[in-house]
Amino acid sequence: MKNALSIDLEDWFCVYNLSKVIAKKDWDNYELRVVESTTRILDIFSKHKVEATFFVLGWVAERVPELIREVEARGHEIASHGYSHTLLTQMSPQEFEDDLKKALEVTKKCTNSRILGFRAPSFTITKNTMWAIDILAKHGFRYDSSIYPIRIHPDYGIPNGSLSIYPIHSSLMEFPMSCAEFGGIRIPCSGGGYFRMFPYSMTKALLKRCNKQNRPAIFYLHSWEVDPLQPRVRVNPIKGFRHYSNLDKTIDRLNKLLSDFEFTSVRKTLNL
Repeated sequence: MKNALSIDLEDWFCVYNLSKVIAKKDWDNYELRVVESTTRILDIFSKHKVEATFFVLGWVAERVPELIREVEARGHEIASHGYSHTLLTQMSPQEFEDDLKKALEVTKKCTNSRILGFRAPSFTITKNTMWAIDILAKHGFRYDSSIYPIRIHPDYGIPNGSLSIYPIHSSLMEFPMSCAEFGGIRIPCSGGGYFRMFPYSMTKALLKRCNKQNRPAIFYLHSWEVDPLQPRVRVNPIKGFRHYSNLDKTIDRLNKLLSDFEFTSVRKTLNL
């Protein structure tokens, strides 16, 4: 079974876990490392001859448009991650739409293909922000990949959400983040921090379980997760653990993952 492979293309200082110590207004003062880290990922994907979807943060596309063009030139899908990496749970519908329009404006300049997909920062399409789905449909998106069907995370999750791909709107599919279920208990296995914190053997077993249940999985990483030399900032210990844990192991694990499973872009997984 072919699974979906995705990258949230953003830099190390853009993340919510560091937002208490790095303000958005100061982002331009920090070292931009996203070109080097994304190129590292592109080279790994080329080695394994795999296609992926890159959910591009508009703020990054505005500053390094040549990087987004390079991603597309190397055969990958360009999708949207919004502009400012503001959680939807911290925005009104109008603020979200304004952010989305700005993201589309800057990202469309970097791609020759239609942008079909969206992923909310920190997976913050929740029961309280389902209004975002109508806005995505209004702007021509064909799929969303923002819902994590779990209850264990303090910032996101729809506990009773579907584990399988489903229509969430008349013109929009939802590709929920992957979880394996055991006796009603859901264990996330889509990637990111879970990929770095869980032993690789556990991730492999959980993804195999998804496939055995006839569900293609969706896997994701952030560009900064292959950059163990990124600057370190003092932050809440829990958030620091989520962000910095096992960064030096990501590349080795990613190579194993791409050898053990078949992947393609979200667009191709959904036959769009």
